[in-house]
Amino acid sequence: MPGLVNALLIVAVVVVVIVRQFRARPVDTGRRWWLLPVILAVVALREPGILDAHHRIGSALLLATEILVGLVMGAAWAWTTRVWTEPDGVVWTKSTKASAFVWFAGIAVRIGLFALGAVLGIHQDSAALMLGLAVLLLVRSGILVWRAQTLPSAPSTGGPTRAYGDGMARATRKEGV
Repeated sequence: MPGLVNALLIVAVVVVVIVRQFRARPVDTGRRWWLLPVILAVVALREPGILDAHHRIGSALLLATEILVGLVMGAAWAWTTRVWTEPDGVVWTKSTKASAFVWFAGIAVRIGLFALGAVLGIHQDSAALMLGLAVLLLVRSGILVWRAQTLPSAPSTGGPTRAYGDGMARATRKEGV
């Protein structure tokens, strides 16, 4: 897939994911939560230019850093997301302001990585960014599914659980960990 098509796919996925996560949504604890990240990873790994042929070590280090950023960002995003159970037993999520900060910080780090690669003369393919995004979505979804499965099915207060950075003023119940 050409780099422009990959870039457009990445932007489209990011926009859809971000917009959807800042609205209250039920958690899909079924088997499909991992499907989009796996598809993105397969598309990214099929690209022949994921590593720069002339700078293999530097390119591999940048790719590993991109994956590490995806891991950290996915976990941070999942833990800054509010999770609650409605009276009917459905578990819902909604990202918080802290989640938005996680996204901005992650984008800033990725821009820094791209700039570092450009300064070092390392060709960076969009497949690395797509793989990092796949890791981010997989980690975030996995943690949210785990958090949803650890919540009791019938809430005692009916309110959402607190997420890191959440400024909720109402009473909440603590998630079982």
